[in-house]
Amino acid sequence: MAERGIVLATLAGIPKRDRRDVEAEVLLNAWNAIRRGLYRPDPRDKPRDALRKWLHGIAWRLASHYVNSAYVRRAVIHPSPLGLLREPVGIDLHAQIEAREVLDAMASLPGWQREALLSVDDPKGLVAHAKRRRMNPSTAASRLRIARKALALLLRRRR
Repeated sequence: MAERGIVLATLAGIPKRDRRDVEAEVLLNAWNAIRRGLYRPDPRDKPRDALRKWLHGIAWRLASHYVNSAYVRRAVIHPSPLGLLREPVGIDLHAQIEAREVLDAMASLPGWQREALLSVDDPKGLVAHAKRRRMNPSTAASRLRIARKALALLLRRRR
């Protein structure tokens, strides 16, 4: 702790909100390294200078790891995260209209095609859906492909 100044000077580029955490990590890593016997200063250096060089090296490495971490590169700190949105938050009327069109189109499809399209929403997957219906999974996949094409054609005609 007596050489805290060299650590803080090395961590000067780190934002203040995280500087104390990185400083604590530097001191913890230094202490653990000493306990493992990794602190072996050059006998020609003065003891305090050797300790300062060594702490500077640890702080430098941890600061570079902090700056290059994905958390720091991608984090957006904002007091009101929803304030960053430029569009109003709420129900999108255009999406509702499109959803109604798709539902109306699905209602006009034959029952087996509706069932094939709804099988996509099965959490266990298409194979489990096919086994419950006692059909080959390839047949279920083929029916799904046919139903998707029919729905796309129907939507194109309506628009």
